Amino acid sequence: MSKAKATSISAIFDMVKNNDIKFIDFRFSDFNGKWLHISHCADAVGEEELAKGVSFDGSSVPAWKEINESDMLLMPQLDTAFVDPFATSATLVIICDVIEPTINAGYDRDPRFTAKKAEEYLQKSGIGDAAYFGPEPEFFIFDDVRFSTGSHENFATIDSEEAPHNSGSEIEGGNLARRSQIKGAYFDPSPLDTSQDLRCEMTETLRQVGITPLLHHHEVATSQSEIGFKYDTLTKTGDNVQKLKYVVHNVCQAYGKTATFMPKPIFADNGSGMHVHQSIWKNGENLFKGKLQANLSELALFYIGGIIKHAKAINAFSNATTNSYKRLVPGYEAPVLLAYSPKNRSASIRIPNVTNENGRRIETRFPDPASNPYLTFAALLMAGLDGIKNKIHPGEPRNQDLYHLSPKELKKIPTVSRSLRDALGALDKDREFLLAGNVFTNDQIDAYIELKMKEVDRYEQMPHPVEFEMYYNN
Repeated sequence: MSKAKATSISAIFDMVKNNDIKFIDFRFSDFNGKWLHISHCADAVGEEELAKGVSFDGSSVPAWKEINESDMLLMPQLDTAFVDPFATSATLVIICDVIEPTINAGYDRDPRFTAKKAEEYLQKSGIGDAAYFGPEPEFFIFDDVRFSTGSHENFATIDSEEAPHNSGSEIEGGNLARRSQIKGAYFDPSPLDTSQDLRCEMTETLRQVGITPLLHHHEVATSQSEIGFKYDTLTKTGDNVQKLKYVVHNVCQAYGKTATFMPKPIFADNGSGMHVHQSIWKNGENLFKGKLQANLSELALFYIGGIIKHAKAINAFSNATTNSYKRLVPGYEAPVLLAYSPKNRSASIRIPNVTNENGRRIETRFPDPASNPYLTFAALLMAGLDGIKNKIHPGEPRNQDLYHLSPKELKKIPTVSRSLRDALGALDKDREFLLAGNVFTNDQIDAYIELKMKEVDRYEQMPHPVEFEMYYNN
């Protein structure tokens, strides 16, 4: 899996020398999509470590190894190396695959390994030789966030200088009253958009970590932003999502701000999604362009059919938090209805308008940025390939505004899962499409479900402040 490397070991040593690197940071991702790392002194890293990997304790990663089998390896993927733009001591970051040393092969619970296996499965299937992914992660930027949970206390409070509730606040130096209203901040310019300069710095920093940025803007909700970057192949795009999150968090931190990719931190305003653009190519040709519904090929329609069929199971990866399902409710531009349509943003799968047919693609709108990108993209690809193999047709496109259908019409359209519990149950029952080619494994899925059910249980058992409001005096 990790034989081919675009960057040589000698090139890494050149980077260390030319940038006066003091530390080499080996990074990997856990089930939840959290980036983890180990920093080695640069003068202690030689050819052997770069070629054969560095050891780490796998039992310290949730839902991975037991203490008696904890020794594992991080295998540096040399083509991912970049100089950390935030480190005080010059640091070179290298993203790693996780290796099971007993068999000297990729570890099945490593999300990045799953992503690479999905790409290999596509190639072996003969359907295509590359799958391109272009995600649009949204995020919030706040000035003050405080929360506490315990047996006798449970609260969260969020503040932002942009928040409409601050229109009546007394502020030192004066309240300048430049604020957008709830659900009214989309594309607002400065001074209403207080994050313009912050996003500009984030966007420029992306170039330093190897990402090609395209655009940025304020999103619909108060304090919500989006930065767009160029699409790439599945695993590389997973890497890029991780790098973007790292950049966003650190730029905010440097300016005394705090960012979150939590899907729904604010009540009664829009949540953060991660719309995912996808296409399959073969021999340099986009296989999604065609002359059928929405100017798609039959193959693309079958791909959509697979995603719609398996959407509830996909939700366990693409909407992997209990908070995700506070976004996936009707009324907040939430893509809960499993239908497809050209241009129509009320459908869960949109066919973007393109000026060049080579740009023909689909956009899956229900995923959110709190998910593990490697697992989300791999699950979407595996569902689409299952649709192609089994010729699952999605039917006719839905061109009407789905947000305003009658209750009778709504019953005819399937929906995404309504909770993380439901999604995990769907994944447990509908997993065969993921097991094809040993891309996902039963052991991996079982461990993932067990880990996530702990989150569900904690959430469901914790009293909520709104329950006191509704029931305390009953």
